[in-house]
This record gives sequence, structure tokens and C-alpha cells, in this order.
Amino acid sequence: MERVMKITRRECLLAMFSALIVVVCVCIGVTMNLTTIADENFDHMGLRTFCMFTVNSNILAAAAMAMVIPYTMDGLRTHNYYLPRWIVDVVYAGVTSVALTFLVSLFILAPVKGFVLIFTGSRLFLHGVCPILAVVAFSFFMTQKNMRFLDSLIALIPVLIYAVIYFIMVVVIGEEKGGWNDFYGFATHLPWWISAIAILPLTLLIATGLRLLHNRSRNRRKAQETAFFTETFAGADVRKIVAAMARTRSSAKTLDILVPTRVISVLLKYSGSDCTLEEATQIYIKEYMECSSVMNLDKFWI
Repeated sequence: MERVMKITRRECLLAMFSALIVVVCVCIGVTMNLTTIADENFDHMGLRTFCMFTVNSNILAAAAMAMVIPYTMDGLRTHNYYLPRWIVDVVYAGVTSVALTFLVSLFILAPVKGFVLIFTGSRLFLHGVCPILAVVAFSFFMTQKNMRFLDSLIALIPVLIYAVIYFIMVVVIGEEKGGWNDFYGFATHLPWWISAIAILPLTLLIATGLRLLHNRSRNRRKAQETAFFTETFAGADVRKIVAAMARTRSSAKTLDILVPTRVISVLLKYSGSDCTLEEATQIYIKEYMECSSVMNLDKFWI
């Protein structure tokens, strides 16, 4: 079981550090925008920076990654790395948004304004580092859930909301009446309706690509996990293995017994044992308590 624990620990560490780096880099990039004086190349600095989808998409991705960090820390503590689906969906939406930011920067903005200008300063973080790292983290280190087509549709929501706001501020209100100027050029260089028709299908294409990459990574990991458990634990006595796990982890000086039910469930699945999860859990707790030094409760009374 040590190998299983090490694999879980490695995945937790990679997810935690990649998420933390995204959060830090977004904070750096946004702070640089807030403290930079506007010029002829980028006039949306200071508080006006929050008008930009680049900034908003990176903030969404950073907020989603920040929500992952407590679960990775808990995974390191309990050897049971688990992310709720709703958090994975938020991460998916954030990653889809920054992936769109990266592609627009690479193929639309950079050819017009120059690659050096688009990928230096705060743009290095917001156009390049954060989107790429967020995609890697989501695709390879946060793969517990199988992403569905419905999840891809949910991932479009942030882009749809911003597209509606951008259309209202640029086309309906206009800069002359206090709206925004067309800083992305979606209504200036092209008829606005072409951009409106193209943006969501493009985003869905990006979301679909991310979903396929994520699911492929998940399926590969599950196949490796299945092969390992089948080879190692087929026909094994799960009761003895669970008892051994409890004895190994009973050295923790705490009354909070953390039962690794996910690992035990996988053991039961591939061992072919007639032992139930309830019975295995009871064995774990009984063995843990018998071997632990926390049986003396007096020191815990307040």
C-alpha cells in the first residue's frame, strides 16, 4: 500500500504547487496592471484593468485553483485526494477561459501588436504562464472526475457573460456615451455579429479539447491503477491489509481517526474479497485504537 500512498501524495503535491503558482502569478500580474500607468499600447490599466477579459479570466482561474488547495492539503493528510465535482467544474470553466485568452493573445493580439509586447510585463503572467500552467494542472493533476459534454457547456458560462457585457458596453452604449472602446477589436476590425457568432463555438471547441485531454489522462491513470491493484491484490486478504494499514498510521497523536475509505474501496473492488466496506472500516478503527497511544483521554479534557 505504500506505493498507493506515494502516488496519491505525488498527485496532491503536483496539484497543490501548480495551483499555488497560478494563484501567485495571477496576483503578480493583476497587481502590475493596477500599478502601471496607461500608455498608447495598453490604456486599460489601474482599476480599468478589470474591464479586460484577460484579467477576469485569470482571476476566475486563480480563484478556482485556490479552492483546490485545501483539498490537496487534506489529501496529503489523509492519503485520500478528492475533489468535489462542482469545484472541478469551476476549475474547468476557469481553465477554458484562460485557454481562450492565451489563444487570442497568441493568434490575434500578438500578430497585430507584436509578440514581445503581448508576452512581457504583466502580460507574461496573464497571457502565457498562468494559462499554460492552469491547463497542465487541470489536464494531469486534477483528473478524479470524468468530464462530460454538460460540463463543457457549463464552462462556456463565464465567456458568455463577458461577451454580453462587452457587447452592451461597446456596441449598445459605445465609448462616446460612457461605455468601453473596442480594445479587443471584435467590433472594429470585423462586423460585431461575426464575432458574436464565432466566439462561443470557438470556446466550445477549446473546452472540448480540454475535456478530451483531461479524460484521456484520467483513463490512463485509472488503467494503470487497475493493473496495479489487480496484479498486487487479486485474492489478497483485505482484512489483514486494512489492519496493517491501521497499525502503520496509528502513530498519529490524535483522536481524529481518518479512515482511508477510497483506498479501502479500491482494495475491495480488485481483491475479490467478500469483506464489505463497513466491516473493513470497523477493522481499521479497532486496530487503530488498539495500537494507538491516544487511548488515554485525560490530557484532552479542557
